[in-house]
Amino acid sequence: MQKKIIVIRGGAIGDFILTLPVIAALKERFSQSRIAVMGYPHIVQLALLGGLADEIRSIDSRSLAPFFIPGGNLPPDMISFFSDAVIVISYLYDPDEIFQENVLRCFNGVFISAPYKPSDELGVHATETFLKPLEQLAIFSPNPTPEIKISSDENKQSDEFWLAVHPGSGSETKNWPLPKWQNLISRLIEFEQIKILLVGGEAEGDRLDLLASMIPEKKLELARNLSLKDLALRMSKCNGFIGHDSGITHLAAALGLRGIALWGPSSLDIWKPRSEKFKVIKYPEGISNISVDQVFNELKSIIPQ
Repeated sequence: MQKKIIVIRGGAIGDFILTLPVIAALKERFSQSRIAVMGYPHIVQLALLGGLADEIRSIDSRSLAPFFIPGGNLPPDMISFFSDAVIVISYLYDPDEIFQENVLRCFNGVFISAPYKPSDELGVHATETFLKPLEQLAIFSPNPTPEIKISSDENKQSDEFWLAVHPGSGSETKNWPLPKWQNLISRLIEFEQIKILLVGGEAEGDRLDLLASMIPEKKLELARNLSLKDLALRMSKCNGFIGHDSGITHLAAALGLRGIALWGPSSLDIWKPRSEKFKVIKYPEGISNISVDQVFNELKSIIPQ
């Protein structure tokens, strides 16, 4: 029977993407094993898309709930899921080790309890924090760059220069002011070759509509409320990206796009996109003080003249 390794990861989009190097390192080190990833289905599907996982399971499954109860009555289907694993790595918050103890009731392999978030005090990049537990498996110095490689038949670049623009995030404190986005968009649409993929969801609200109204229809594609898989497939065909400190920015970096991230209060040392193709702009007095001229000039460096 093929050996199975299970990686359990909750958290938001960015948290998961910054954990992708863990899955990649396991896949490389244990190439004959089956990799199962448990998390939020709409997020962990990225591991399937990038060819890093063989199977995904939902962390929201009702059958997983007993694992968070001391001595819980564990469902047979979940016992079976864990029973044929040789390694389980959990990034869940489990301070009382209740989840760990219940999983260990199901199998006799190696259980590694990994940090669910990086330490603010240490200032070590999140990817390094998440990779550190792999040293217990004699995996040292793996590639810390998250990568989502889209198969070539799904990754055909168009002739135009497509710029993916994500003008929002999960927090207003991380957002560049809307008037500055409007100013930037008005300059970008003057470039004949530029077309804009405007990315957003519920968090962007009216901001997306206001910016979309400025862009000529022939230059605009609106990517609103797409599934992460569909968004990744569409963004993979773009030539560049600009956004904030957000999971979508980490997605763009993992897809290998050249990009710019406008940075707010979060620690750069811990959370910056792990990509040599990304430029981060952070202003000491706050994101609202980043000038349109500075952003525009940086963007011009990735736009063909």
